[in-house]
Amino acid sequence: MKKNTQDFISVLMIIAGALLASFSVICILIPNDAIDYGTAGIAIIINKLTGFNLSLCVILIFLPFLIAGTWLLGKRFGAKAFIGTLFYTIGLSVFEKIPFELNTEHFLAVVFGGAILGVGLAMILRFGGCIDGSEIFANILLKLAENKTGKNFSMTYILLFFNAAVYLAVFVLINRNSALLSLLVYFIATTVINHFTDHFEAIKQVTIITKDPDELIAQIKKELNKTCTIMNSYGAIAGENKTLICYVTYFELQKMKEIISANKGTFSTVSTVEEILR
Repeated sequence: MKKNTQDFISVLMIIAGALLASFSVICILIPNDAIDYGTAGIAIIINKLTGFNLSLCVILIFLPFLIAGTWLLGKRFGAKAFIGTLFYTIGLSVFEKIPFELNTEHFLAVVFGGAILGVGLAMILRFGGCIDGSEIFANILLKLAENKTGKNFSMTYILLFFNAAVYLAVFVLINRNSALLSLLVYFIATTVINHFTDHFEAIKQVTIITKDPDELIAQIKKELNKTCTIMNSYGAIAGENKTLICYVTYFELQKMKEIISANKGTFSTVSTVEEILR
């Protein structure tokens, strides 16, 4: 019952975040010559150049990433990403029909819109959802790099290069003012997101204390294709146990939490790792 309640609250927060993000994009950012970033930014560029329906552009561009994310990060992630994207596109369609005008300078409007966008995206990410394919794309590259090298990498640089390409396209295809205002949106939105999600682009260290590590290790290997560092430890009350340390990305952390919650008698902590040296 408790898990069902948590899932219901998560879905509500993802929906609320998606509607906030769509309001910011349609009612504040686009009217003030700025755009969203990531795959939503690509959709807006196509919409501006061709006049093709924005909601359909968002869905068509995000769909391949949604399929890949479901395969890579699990059906639970895919379901939440689908719900977020569905209500984001619904919000885009609805807010296009609602007259709204923010009578202020472009700069102030973009700052305000970027902050609202950041809050909406932070709500989505915080509760395990996603409406941007750039994060899924980064996860795919990180997974390939990890399988090839055995090393954990942060997605920060991948996202920076991805969005740099988007803003370069805005600069060339639309105009430089729009590119600069959109870059401001990215800076403000990601600052807000990092404030609420504890720097989601960084690697997460998960420390698990348990008396029965074998099942946990097997599930982590099967579900996430990750290994663990195992250390002997001793609790003042519990006595001898094992401490497992595992490194995952922010999106893999949601799956890790599911694995841990399915194994009773564990104590876990999560910390942010800015860089791993080898």
